[in-house]
Amino acid sequence: QVQLVESGGGLVQAGGSLRLSCAASGRTFRTYAMGWFRQAPGKEREFVAAITWSGGSTYYVDSVKGRFTISRDNAKKTGYLQMNNLKPEDTAVYYCAADSSVVVVTTPYEYHYWGQGTQVTVSS
Repeated sequence: QVQLVESGGGLVQAGGSLRLSCAASGRTFRTYAMGWFRQAPGKEREFVAAITWSGGSTYYVDSVKGRFTISRDNAKKTGYLQMNNLKPEDTAVYYCAADSSVVVVTTPYEYHYWGQGTQVTVSS
């Protein structure tokens, strides 16, 4: 079993930046994909970004392309989501997820291991 802990959320003005971190522990000996999802009040959980084990392939939802960057440091067992030029519509609880068996990286049901979430609030 893999345990994930997010950090780095908070309150920021529109146009500001935040960097989220996701630290993994447990059975992380095999390769695994890592993704970020978010959920705003009254909304469905949506895909934000994902990255392959090597970091060679990344995926983003259209609304964050050019503003968010996903990365990972396998030696530290930590993933990151750098968020720049934040907008009020980015306000949500952000969750990191990981799984060695992921096939479709944009689908939340593909991931079996989730963090508890970190709140990101962007004010205008």
